[in-house]
Amino acid sequence: MIRTITIAATRVTLVGTAHVSQASADLVEEMIKTGEYDCVAVELCESRYKSLFDDVAWKNLDIFQVFRRRQAGMLLLSLALSSYQSRLANRFGVQVGQEFRIAIAEAQKRGLRLELIDRDVRTTLNRVAARVPWWQKVSILSGLLGSAFSRHEIEEAQIEELKQGDMLKAVMEEFGTTFPGIRDALIDERDRYMIGKLLAITESSLSPQHILAVVGAGHVLGMERYSSDPPNGEFMESLMGVPPKTRIGLYIGWAIVVIILSAFAVGYSRSPELGLSMLLTWVLVNGSLCALGVMVARGHPLTVLSGFFAAPLTSLNPTIGAGMVTGAVEAWIRKPKVADFESLREDLAYVRKWWTNGVSRVLLVFFFGTLGSALGTYIAGAKILSDLF
Repeated sequence: MIRTITIAATRVTLVGTAHVSQASADLVEEMIKTGEYDCVAVELCESRYKSLFDDVAWKNLDIFQVFRRRQAGMLLLSLALSSYQSRLANRFGVQVGQEFRIAIAEAQKRGLRLELIDRDVRTTLNRVAARVPWWQKVSILSGLLGSAFSRHEIEEAQIEELKQGDMLKAVMEEFGTTFPGIRDALIDERDRYMIGKLLAITESSLSPQHILAVVGAGHVLGMERYSSDPPNGEFMESLMGVPPKTRIGLYIGWAIVVIILSAFAVGYSRSPELGLSMLLTWVLVNGSLCALGVMVARGHPLTVLSGFFAAPLTSLNPTIGAGMVTGAVEAWIRKPKVADFESLREDLAYVRKWWTNGVSRVLLVFFFGTLGSALGTYIAGAKILSDLF
């Protein structure tokens, strides 16, 4: 998909690409070789630009800091998406982001101005996390993991079809209806941000005459729309801030705690035997399902045990999850090795290696431990309430 827009007095050609498409990489190379452009802009931020050529970011990852900062879910989301892209790239014999690599290499070879126009990926992920309620995060993560582990093979023709305007518009509209918070932070805001960055480039002292902007196909229509009213500096600053996280999930969590504790109190007031039975139900169901989840992730036996004892307690404290405990315990017992970080990018493309790579296994322990505890909370809670009424 190619669109030409005008920002200030500068002509900008937007070329929409697929990050695992050889055809996209070839198209970008051909367009730069025409010599029509004096500036190449790519949909990358500084950190993504660096990670495109080396694995320093993975090697420097502190897995304990990830759990301490409550970023395990977002990291797992990122890995699941990377896994899906890596599988497609391997299938078609290209590197993920090959069109960006070629754009950068060709621009440097020809002495063209190179600009990174995307918002920092950490800011984007933080804004997504702040806008998306926990149940949508679970739904999205489950879907991405399902895609990462699915054996269904997508054909290259299907990828190329998704770059066409009408089909892409339908996909974006459906995505926006299902997950409006994610659509805003992941797509719409970045469309505006990249247009704002292009405006800043055109207003620089050495303003280019014709910019080739290499962006994902999902951004072209939005950028074309926002180009008629580029965001000013104040609005650009607002796009870099992190809004406070929604507290609805926390309120729901505390409401569940109040209901369960009240049920225990009423049960004991009726009969100590009933109260003890309800307590055992809570502990056994919640603990067992969490432990089962950790076992599915092939966690260490001590991690399984920690999940069993932690889940009944953490389910009564919405500020900490069982997955955080099991993930941290797994990382402490079987701390990921340097080799795990070095091979992470390649291992993500193979489902079986998710369970053997020390980094991804810790995150799977976190996810399945969290999922098991959540299921245990609702199943045990439903059983307790049914015994009470």
